[in-house]
Amino acid sequence: MKIASVEAVTVDVPFTQAGPPSGFGGETWNTLACLLVRVETDDGIVGWGESFGYNCIPAVRTALETMVAPHATGLPADDIAGTMDRLQVIFHLFGRYGVTLFALSGLEIALWDIAGKRAGKPLHALLGGTSSTSLPCYASLFKYIDPKVTADVSAAARDAGYGRIKLHEDTLAPILAARDAIGAETPLMVDVNCSWREDDLGDLVGPLKDADLLWLEEPVWPPENFPLLAETRDARLPLASGENLCTVWQFQHMLDAQAVDYTQPSVTKVGGVAEFAAVCEATHAADTAVAPHSPYFGPGFLASLHLIATKAPEAYVERLFVDLEADLFGGRTVPDRNGRLELPDEPGLGCDPDPELLARYRTD
Repeated sequence: MKIASVEAVTVDVPFTQAGPPSGFGGETWNTLACLLVRVETDDGIVGWGESFGYNCIPAVRTALETMVAPHATGLPADDIAGTMDRLQVIFHLFGRYGVTLFALSGLEIALWDIAGKRAGKPLHALLGGTSSTSLPCYASLFKYIDPKVTADVSAAARDAGYGRIKLHEDTLAPILAARDAIGAETPLMVDVNCSWREDDLGDLVGPLKDADLLWLEEPVWPPENFPLLAETRDARLPLASGENLCTVWQFQHMLDAQAVDYTQPSVTKVGGVAEFAAVCEATHAADTAVAPHSPYFGPGFLASLHLIATKAPEAYVERLFVDLEADLFGGRTVPDRNGRLELPDEPGLGCDPDPELLARYRTD
């Protein structure tokens, strides 16, 4: 069974949120852009993957169409490890990380979807199986800056059934306001998105200990400064990092430095399903927990559910706290009132994107 075609499909779905317009990467978002990867084999099986994403979609799409697709076509679809190794060797001259790995991640996820469909088994069965039928989620909020808005949206997420709340704030006032709004009993996480320098830490880390955070995420710039992360760790302020890392090799360097309490692989960035699983194995071997990064709504989100259920059962699922105008997977990315998501049990990832919605929201 060989890869017959690799196609990039970009969709852009409008959404509403509890607070004012916000976003990441220096832009305000009114829609959520998603880069899907459609792979078809020579015997007609179609698999779906997802490459990260958002503001860098034009670059990742170009890598998919001009680098990955021409070289992947004709390679074995049923030898995922061999095919991915061959492609990584070919492209390593152009960078082992970033956009190149984002593109390869989307292809790899699609090949696992094909493997599950061919075997008639869900991805979680191919990964070793699980007794879980649903998974808990946490609400991942946009950056609002304003303390009152941050507090109000945090309370709204708690009231919507989410058992944990994560902020994207880098000043103390909104963080402390959110803690007051949701109460001490609701776990709170804060993602700084690498915005603090070493000189900032003395004034910020101390007061944050009183906020009783479950974790502080990516507090320092640059994120690969693992020695500084290790120095910042404290029993009262656990650290999380890794959403910007690719391959288990980078994660191993971070673990060797004893820099974090939680690793955060992202299946659409790290290299795909198998690399994500390898990160989980290395993390657990280092007596560290996994807290995956998954603020997206395509096939990568479904893959994350299977991976968490089988490789990181200690983890909650990260879900952006937004209401999509339409869910490509018939509601499978929408948690119930208890903040839980059903684990797909159909072959492969469990569900293909709705073709009618693809046609409606496709932008390429």
